[in-house]
Amino acid sequence: MTATNPIRTLLVANRGEIATRVMRTARAMGITTVAVFSDADECAPFVELADRAVHLRGNTPAETYLDGDAILAAAAATGADAIHPGYGFLSENAGFARACAAAGIIFVGPSPEAIEAMGSKVAAKNLMRTAGVPVLPDATVGDGTDLVAAGAEVGFPLLVKAAYGGGGRGMRIVHDPDALAGAVAAAQREAASAFGDGTVFLERFVESPRHIEVQIFGDLLGNVVHLFERECSIQRRYQKIIEEAPSPAVDDERRAALGDAAVAAAKALGYVGAGTVEFVAGPGGEFWFLEVNTRLQVEHPVTEAITGIDLVHAQLRVAQGDPLPDALPEARITGHAIEARLYAEDVPAGFLPASGHLHHLSFPELPGLRVDAGYRSGGMVGTHYDAMLAKVIAWAPERREAIALLETALRRTRVHGVHSNRELLVGILGHPDFAAGRTDTGFLERHDPVQLMAAATLPGTRAVHAVAAVLAAQAHRRAIAAVLAHLPSGWRNVPTQPAIATVADARGELVVQYRFDRRRSLVEVRVDGTPLDVRAWNIAEDAVDLEIDGIRHHCLVLRNGSHLYVDSYEGSSTFVEIDPLPVPSSTAAPGSLMAPMPGSVVRVLVEVGDDVAAGDPLVVLEAMKMEHPVRAPHAGKVTELPVSTGQQVEAGDVVAVVVDPEEADGQ
Repeated sequence: MTATNPIRTLLVANRGEIATRVMRTARAMGITTVAVFSDADECAPFVELADRAVHLRGNTPAETYLDGDAILAAAAATGADAIHPGYGFLSENAGFARACAAAGIIFVGPSPEAIEAMGSKVAAKNLMRTAGVPVLPDATVGDGTDLVAAGAEVGFPLLVKAAYGGGGRGMRIVHDPDALAGAVAAAQREAASAFGDGTVFLERFVESPRHIEVQIFGDLLGNVVHLFERECSIQRRYQKIIEEAPSPAVDDERRAALGDAAVAAAKALGYVGAGTVEFVAGPGGEFWFLEVNTRLQVEHPVTEAITGIDLVHAQLRVAQGDPLPDALPEARITGHAIEARLYAEDVPAGFLPASGHLHHLSFPELPGLRVDAGYRSGGMVGTHYDAMLAKVIAWAPERREAIALLETALRRTRVHGVHSNRELLVGILGHPDFAAGRTDTGFLERHDPVQLMAAATLPGTRAVHAVAAVLAAQAHRRAIAAVLAHLPSGWRNVPTQPAIATVADARGELVVQYRFDRRRSLVEVRVDGTPLDVRAWNIAEDAVDLEIDGIRHHCLVLRNGSHLYVDSYEGSSTFVEIDPLPVPSSTAAPGSLMAPMPGSVVRVLVEVGDDVAAGDPLVVLEAMKMEHPVRAPHAGKVTELPVSTGQQVEAGDVVAVVVDPEEADGQ
């Protein structure tokens, strides 16, 4: 069938991996692609992939990817007849969808009316009640709302949720009525910052539910289908990190009920295009409506993997006026797919977003593996946008095979230059509860993320990696030596005595002693004085192949300045070479509290001279649209506050100084 309104040039009003993913399908359909990009994204992969690109000057979302007028101007300048919004940013903005229609541009998504109906989660729930979809008790919060009465009506525990937007922002769980007012205020601030609207509502919280969503698809002729469910229960801070399809907890009967409810929701909206109906599910099989995401979801690849359907291709076909492609109503589940979101974040520090220079990023090539990446080696991970580096998706005929494939792929993934959640993902996939399908939204509350990360790294890996780092470093020094390259490196050139090197990681220092004989064979290795039975198969500055205590280890090593990044199947390590010469002492005053990441100071909660208790929040930083308090590590008196509201800080900047009261009195 000939399209009613064929798309010839598509502008992708987004960035990162979703922009790249949409462009690849569009180009395969013969559609010209246009990117828009901020200052920070000028060298990003999606910009280079596009046929044409338009610079949106600035970095903040408000002046770039959320500026609808600038994006429409870019569409007009490049002759784009359609705009794909991806997810986030303007994807669920009814006003932008209307502006596209007014400009004669196809908005690849549902109607403005459908977006508007679901844009407010409160209105959405009321509509779903009317459509017969089960919903949880809730109450809207306004200027004059009696929070005590509203909380009692909804019942505790409850969630404070942003009425607009998603991704866990503007959300707080409250068990105690006394904590409700503070949670509402914090959620309102976060929602206003992230979505431009601080409206929140209260909703009954289901303890440790499963988060299950159903992919829906509709066309302009009124046809609506569902493409089965996805399990999205593994979350941190209410944001999904591992998703799979189908759900291990859903049988055929429940799948049919979920699908019927999702289709009823879609028909109540007159839904067109790709969307997702999200549910929370209890242990007894009951489920309740959560929300409708009127866009493509981050986790859509797992549905594509089990159905063989390109959802972006279907989106563009429907947007052109075509009926649903035949593959959609005929879809069947084949095999199992799992997706892991690889984030730049510091898990032990409380999932703080990480930023910096991404020295190296690479993924293995394995059958059944798909990687949707938004970054590449050499890129910069900034503080303005979401910190997701890539999505790694594994498909296999059976769930246990998909788990094994994804775990192997992540173990072979290399991320250097920024902290990542790689080890956490590996630890989750290897946990017996995950293997058995015992997952819910409380998984990471029951299982300590730091312990999961530790479980992902095999015993003895730290020592093995330290040896590999030191030997690679000496190979590097030999390779660049201008003279006497044949001599051993280190502080000794006597072959009968070991060379000594010290490296440090987050756990402390390690002293490695090693000795080569005159034939350059490694004959002695000690780590912190403990001898190891080592045989070296290969030593190079970028790879070290060792046999230690009878087990062979192939380690890849990347050097960046004094940092040494080591990867093997057993895990990954980052070391810093310690110069044996003394270094200057820190100039920071005793009691200094440092910013744990780059960000903006949104609140200063104390004044100089205030007495504080251990754990008291002193300064609140905002990064990636999330609030992060800097707390007093001990009781004391605030003697310095070198920051103010609105100030930008870098990681390591002093934001406050708290000293012992007796020391403060003596100053």
